[in-house]
Amino acid sequence: MPFYYYGFDFTYLILVLPCIILSIWASTNVNSTFKKYSKQFSSRRITGADAARRVLAANGVSGVRIERVSGNLTDHFDPKTNVIRLSDSVYDASSVAAIGVAAHEAGHAVQYAQSYGPIKLRAAIIPITNFGSKLAMPLILLGVLLGVAGEYNYTLVYIGIACFGLSLLFQLVTLPVEFNASRRAMAAIETAEILSQEERRGARKTLTAAAMTYVAATAVSLAQILRLLILFGGNGRRRND
Repeated sequence: MPFYYYGFDFTYLILVLPCIILSIWASTNVNSTFKKYSKQFSSRRITGADAARRVLAANGVSGVRIERVSGNLTDHFDPKTNVIRLSDSVYDASSVAAIGVAAHEAGHAVQYAQSYGPIKLRAAIIPITNFGSKLAMPLILLGVLLGVAGEYNYTLVYIGIACFGLSLLFQLVTLPVEFNASRRAMAAIETAEILSQEERRGARKTLTAAAMTYVAATAVSLAQILRLLILFGGNGRRRND
């Protein structure tokens, strides 16, 4: 393989490593941004749970429960039980960071209530993407081993890469879902006057930092697929010639 030199994989260095560094930076940045704006408190002393309720009310959504969940930044909306779960640092906190996160999760509840297409698609493909991601590497490894033994071509490898591609599909569908939830959150925060104009900047920066983690995850998945196609694409063509 031309991309290997004395056992060193240059495709990993060129494609994957920069994306992993981006992912690490995004994860660090979201934590530091949340910590920074957790020290800036809402002048109206509205808690995260209250903010979530106001976002739901502003969009005419009812019947969604709001519960506390342990952990740090473990906030999420569970569509199966129709429950918004807010972490200890968000549920009863009145910081602009907590309000931003809570409003974002309420934005997901609004998406489901209003049958927002991408979030319905994401929910539908989760079982398929989970199954494909578990099969991807075993299929690729089996295909390589059989190919080395001269008993098989790279068909299994390509099937494995296709299965890995399902994780990229999930990430691509997730991006508009997350950005849309943040837009809904910020719109409701402004409409319901949950935060002042100055305070909204902190909430927006918190949500932007969180969104970058999804961008980074998508970049990692894309880089991994490109790397696999580069490494095995030439081999498959050569064996089939």
